[in-house]
Amino acid sequence: MLRIGTVVLGVQDVRRAAEFWGRALGYVPRDGEPSQDWVVLVPVDGPGTPVALGRSVTPVQEHPRVHLDLYADDAAEQADEVERLVALGAVRVDWDSYPEDPDFVVLADPEGNRFCVIDSSHGG
Repeated sequence: MLRIGTVVLGVQDVRRAAEFWGRALGYVPRDGEPSQDWVVLVPVDGPGTPVALGRSVTPVQEHPRVHLDLYADDAAEQADEVERLVALGAVRVDWDSYPEDPDFVVLADPEGNRFCVIDSSHGG
């Protein structure tokens, strides 16, 4: 049976992206310092899904077909995490597809890759 081993994001600046995602997720480079072309980040405190960052010249998609969902326990934690991520360099995305009562906030990392912060307690 197959399983997901690593999530891979394309980025223009591997070191900048590694700094953001490392601080955002509490991850560290698996094999030392990132190269200019590639790094695999892993949780500093044990098991979890690795995130690999690979140099890419492909433009960022405004409505990506694949993205990361990061889960917060409740609305207060979601708000705190959104503010923390923005302070790290993420930007809020003026998302045109929000439902009436969204449980998610769309952000973009410093490279422009979209991701969501989800309030996992949301009843909607």
